Formats: sequence, structure tokens, C-alpha cells
Amino acid sequence: MIKHVIHFFGDEEYARPRRRLFYLVLILIVAADFLVSRENAEYLWDRVPGWSAVYGFVSCIVLIFVSKFLGHRVGLMRREDYYD
Repeated sequence: MIKHVIHFFGDEEYARPRRRLFYLVLILIVAADFLVSRENAEYLWDRVPGWSAVYGFVSCIVLIFVSKFLGHRVGLMRREDYYD
């Protein structure tokens, strides 16, 4: 069983089904957010359906760009043979 899971996530021949699975899970998560009761929301943006998914996606993208900036421009990243 675990062998099939490893092949599914590792082999290039399963790239198309993996992508479809990813999109299906993404759609289900956003759709589930529309089913949540919003009557006790504390902030205005908590009442917007799909806000959590958008906020999480944008936060992830910002985190990636900040990490790349710190690594490449600020100089935190070193060559592979830096300590040799």
C-alpha cells in the first residue's frame, strides 16, 4: 500500500492525476468554507466566504518571496562548498 502512495507522489507518470487531485482538494476546501456559519464572526473579513483560503494562499506566497529575498539579496544563502 505504501509503495503505491510513494509511486503516486514520486513518479512523473502520475503528474496529471496528482494535479487533478490537488485541484479537487483545493475546491473542496474553499467550498467547505462557504458552509461555515458566520453569525459569530468577530471581524468584518471573517464574514467573507473564502477569506481564509485567500489569506492563507497570499501569506504563503509572501513568505516564499521574503525567504528568496533574504537568501539571495541579503546574503544569508551561501554556496554549496562554502565550508569546504
